[in-house]
Amino acid sequence: MRESPVSQLLRLSRLALPAAAAVLACAPAYRPAPLTDPSDARFVTIAPDSFDVRMVTTKGEMLVRVRRHWAPIGADRFYALVRNHYFDSVAFHRTIRGFVAQFGIHGDTAVSRAWRGKSILDDPVKVVNQKGTLSFARGGPNTRSVQLFFNTVDNTPRLDTLNTIGFPPVGQVIQGLPVLDSLNWEYSGTRGGQTFPGPSQDSLSRQGNAYLRRNFPRLDYIITARVVRRWT
Repeated sequence: MRESPVSQLLRLSRLALPAAAAVLACAPAYRPAPLTDPSDARFVTIAPDSFDVRMVTTKGEMLVRVRRHWAPIGADRFYALVRNHYFDSVAFHRTIRGFVAQFGIHGDTAVSRAWRGKSILDDPVKVVNQKGTLSFARGGPNTRSVQLFFNTVDNTPRLDTLNTIGFPPVGQVIQGLPVLDSLNWEYSGTRGGQTFPGPSQDSLSRQGNAYLRRNFPRLDYIITARVVRRWT
């Protein structure tokens, strides 16, 4: 009996699938760049139009969706940092209740030194700083580098126009928003008329996570941050 065209197609497909799987298995896995070399080409990349980052913290998991058209330059930098595992073991070093949860100073002093001054140009503010959005910190024009913050409340319009430029969000938490509210807030901010300055950024840069563990033992950390979905 002659094989029908449909049967022939199915047979060929079954033969092709193992071969395709073998090719995929042999495809080289992405190898993160050394964090002490910001000039590595793997840190100079264009982000997908949108991508999701699963951020595992000491208080649970969050899923952050980044939309490149919100702030293209910032999205590209964040994508490169996440893809190369920059935020692993990085602390939420500045957590102010009713304001922001900031992170990004690396706990390895060699990495922190390498990224000092590696800033990017500003993006215009296209999206407001509402609760759950993620924005780069900055100290003036064109100073965004590796520090970011989550808005833990609606900080619009305050942070949309601060110092004229404002803080353009790159993404927002789409799952796990309660994690932000559960972060340790005891070291920063003002309570009962008393100001708590929190960790010194200079000391953190010079001494790394050892400084935090010694002086601020209950701070929360990002355990891992990974791109889990991307699309154009």
